[in-house]
Amino acid sequence: MTPDDLTQVLRGGESTTVEFKRCGDLPHADTFETVCSFSNRMGGDIYLGIDDDGDVSGVDKSRVAEIERNIANVANNRKLFVPAPTLETEHCEYDGRMIIRIWVAPSSSVIRFKGVVYDRIADADIRLESDIQISQMYIRKQNYYSERRIFRYITPFDLRADLIARMRDMAVAQRAGHPWGTMSNDELFRSAKLYDRDYATGEEGFNLAAVLLLGKDEVISSVCPSYVTDALVRRDDVDRYDDRLLVRTNLFDAYDQLTGFVRNHLPDHFALNGDKRTSPREIISRELVANSLMHREYSSPVVARIIMDNQSVRTINASRSFFEGRMRLGEFTPMPKNPIIADVFLQTGIAEKLGSGLRTLIKAAHMYAGAEPEFIDGDIFTAAIPTTHAGVSDDSTVVSSSNPLSNGVEAAHKDAEVQRAVMSVGQDEPRYGRLDPEWAIRMSIGRQVEACGVVTVPNIIKDTGLDARMVRKRLNRMVEQGQFVVEGKTKNRRYVSTPKLNLREYEDNKDAINSMVS
Repeated sequence: MTPDDLTQVLRGGESTTVEFKRCGDLPHADTFETVCSFSNRMGGDIYLGIDDDGDVSGVDKSRVAEIERNIANVANNRKLFVPAPTLETEHCEYDGRMIIRIWVAPSSSVIRFKGVVYDRIADADIRLESDIQISQMYIRKQNYYSERRIFRYITPFDLRADLIARMRDMAVAQRAGHPWGTMSNDELFRSAKLYDRDYATGEEGFNLAAVLLLGKDEVISSVCPSYVTDALVRRDDVDRYDDRLLVRTNLFDAYDQLTGFVRNHLPDHFALNGDKRTSPREIISRELVANSLMHREYSSPVVARIIMDNQSVRTINASRSFFEGRMRLGEFTPMPKNPIIADVFLQTGIAEKLGSGLRTLIKAAHMYAGAEPEFIDGDIFTAAIPTTHAGVSDDSTVVSSSNPLSNGVEAAHKDAEVQRAVMSVGQDEPRYGRLDPEWAIRMSIGRQVEACGVVTVPNIIKDTGLDARMVRKRLNRMVEQGQFVVEGKTKNRRYVSTPKLNLREYEDNKDAINSMVS
């Protein structure tokens, strides 16, 4: 680490992989909470001797070796960390002050600090207690694919004979002489890895992929009760929907129904691909739906959605994420979330080779609306494809944002966050204690302003369960933006709202969230 490297870090500020910490004699417990959260997410760098706002205060130069030794001892103390995280330390001088960098590697195991699991969301360390949140972390880290789960008592009679024949015919139509065309059903099941053996337990039988692809509807609902795709059109009635389709059937029929739904509600814009006339609408509907069905984490209870509005068409689904953040070509390695299902889709022509879908959607979005799509991966995957040209909506009215996709992306994140809230709010917890920190604080502020126009730190802490430092940091930022004025000092400090305060997000989401926590 050089001073120039540190300058770039300071410019970027705190993030999912960067944390600034003050450090007195020795690192405080919150430093090791960040070590735990980084280990459980993507890894990252902790800089000791830097304030939250990026001011460099430094650490005591005479105690650098002692601090680094303390970090190593705590990390390897089995009474504190289980299992031990992997980390390294280094130090450098910056403007005459000493800075210590702790590099934390992502762990293949779920790590606990003092018996608590911490996760990193945005620039905050989140204490996880919900079974769903912790199980989602195990799903993300384990090498086991849920589609390979074997059901010993599923028989060929639980599968649809017409779907087996359809799968075979589609493969042959895709490639003449495909071996599935001459195989018996038993040979086909084994070739497609739909009938499998777990070599760790010795169990043998049809797996979840087979049930989802070929199973009867009642069998699918029995073995995978949370599986559903909720497709919505929100153009005129944005609070509810103009049209809706709930799909709980096998993946072949689900693909047909969902692509038909998107196609019916998306205007057709023909374009030239080279010298050939093509329909980007067909490409968008096909690739979006195939991606949602192939790469979904089916063991998660999060409801998958396809939402169409005046600005975009977007998908939201649970993911077994290997990557966190915005996905850009050349900056990530495509990883199949369900390799068996993906291979069947590839063999039958529903999908193309791994990684090509992203490129195809980007190209189709440019042909359809002349704008960039957005893909963001994590525990919840969101994809948003613009459907209007820059500055103009479907009804030719002017759009306030210069980027027609911005509203769609924000809405996708909003829907994803409300999904997280729906699955994880507990009755014995702080009112908003299970939402991501930023959302929890927004909801608490909105509730207090609506009630009396005044916000206090203790009330937000009571609502969210967050620490005072994080709450004050957010409120101070809002004071700087002119949204609040401060009255009183220290113990009796109050934040009074001003006309600049924007409570739109609270108004948009309070009914959905408050109904779950009241």
